[in-house]
Amino acid sequence: MIAASPDAGSSPVDIAAFAPTLVAWQRTHGRQALPWQQLDGPRDAYRVWLAEVMLQQTQVAAVVPFYRRFVERFPTVAALADASLDDVMRHWSGLGYYSRARNLHAAARTVVADFDGRFPDTVDALASLPGIGRSTAAAVAAFAFGRKAAILDGNVRRVLSRVFLVDEPPSSGPTTKRLWALAESLLPDRDIERYTQGLMDLGATLCTPRRPTCLVCPFERTCLAHREGVEETLPRRSSKKPLPTRHAVLLLITRGDEVLLERRPPVGIWGGLWSLPESSPVEATTKAMRHGAVASVEPGAGFVHGFTHYVLHADVLTVRLHATGAITEVASPDDSTRWVSADALASLGLPAPIRTLLAARPAR
Repeated sequence: MIAASPDAGSSPVDIAAFAPTLVAWQRTHGRQALPWQQLDGPRDAYRVWLAEVMLQQTQVAAVVPFYRRFVERFPTVAALADASLDDVMRHWSGLGYYSRARNLHAAARTVVADFDGRFPDTVDALASLPGIGRSTAAAVAAFAFGRKAAILDGNVRRVLSRVFLVDEPPSSGPTTKRLWALAESLLPDRDIERYTQGLMDLGATLCTPRRPTCLVCPFERTCLAHREGVEETLPRRSSKKPLPTRHAVLLLITRGDEVLLERRPPVGIWGGLWSLPESSPVEATTKAMRHGAVASVEPGAGFVHGFTHYVLHADVLTVRLHATGAITEVASPDDSTRWVSADALASLGLPAPIRTLLAARPAR
């Protein structure tokens, strides 16, 4: 059947052939051996959910090693729920977007407490868990339970915008609404797992943001953007302003072999992780003196780190305290600050640039 999609461009699009074409392509050319895939066998909702959360805003190649280590440490949702948040954050460290790890831990505890350790099997119930939005809930429902549910992540937005010539920025409210309607209209009645995987695979391997491989795409003859020669300009990008910069002074306060760490607030950058205390240069010595007698203050090697909304320029002041007598203070009463030995750093969740900075410290 040739029909005009209400959400596509003005040219007719073969709606009925879209899903069968995509499923057939996925069987032959799609990814078949990702560590969390269970397209034809028994499904483990926990592993599907874990992978989908990790894949939010993160590419597959970066996720795979983290996923393997995470599953080895937390093989079940019960094991994850029983773990401390510090342990979870430590195993997430380096993957970024740390609110995902906090939500993951909270969701695991909700599944154990409210659902008897079994993941709910509907999109609405899954979306009620912390950190699971509409698209992630649909992906888990499709992969784990075979539910007929539409996804709309970045790869899918790109594929649909090109194949159906949606020529407006997909981030706008009206365009997002149209793309959701289009995604739902294309859902097949069978093979929902392979169809959903096929959308992800096509966007990740052929219909890439730059230099899409159109000549071997299953929609090469029907893609409206390719027909018009505008595939590389879609999806339309909203004009981006240069990222602002933020400057911070971090204190590397040491006492013999130990370094002073502060837990970051739960909201904001590196939320819930352990990091170096922040201070102004003027207040650095005063802040350090709360923890002992200052032996020296020296500038250290800073770093630049990019976040989604700004670029952090961090200066580092190395403050050495006199190590006098036996050290008995381990943590503050509320556990917001902690003295940590070099050997114990690996047991804590640290931001990647902080871990790198501390690893480069000369041994004492």
